[in-house]
Amino acid sequence: MTFNHGLNETRKQLSNTNIMPQSIKLTTDQMRLMSLFQNVTKATARDCVEDEKQDKIIFVVQEGKMGLAIGKGGSNIKSLRNIVKRNVELIEYFDDPIRFLKNILNPKLVNEVKLDTKPDGSSQATIIVDHGKKGLVVGRAGCNAEKARLFAKKYFNISSVLINSPAVTQLEM
Repeated sequence: MTFNHGLNETRKQLSNTNIMPQSIKLTTDQMRLMSLFQNVTKATARDCVEDEKQDKIIFVVQEGKMGLAIGKGGSNIKSLRNIVKRNVELIEYFDDPIRFLKNILNPKLVNEVKLDTKPDGSSQATIIVDHGKKGLVVGRAGCNAEKARLFAKKYFNISSVLINSPAVTQLEM
């Protein structure tokens, strides 16, 4: 089953940068997990990804529905975790790729996201973070960076995501 994501207005804005929301395909297992998610949380999941490396399930939640999905005191997530016997992670979806990428990697740690089109026509996102925070943003074994690359490609056809920190300049005395 294929779901088409994005609004016409957003498509027009993003077409100038050659970044378009993409259609996604879901497996039967993913659709079952999304149905379970909706029954437990009363919020609709836009997407579901099973991360085998970290033994967790990542749900992408519609914009503005994060509180409903989490539940009071995290009760919905705890219930879902007990049912599926795996860790559960939520990501709030945004039609704007810059906001979405910031949200995936933690908006408090990301200084800036730049979107560029390479000479070959592919799109690239460059994420600027403070030098001391780069490890937190990238994650253990690059798991956060990998997640950002997956969703950037899946939703906005962004072929590469680079995480950079500006060079630290030292003053000579």
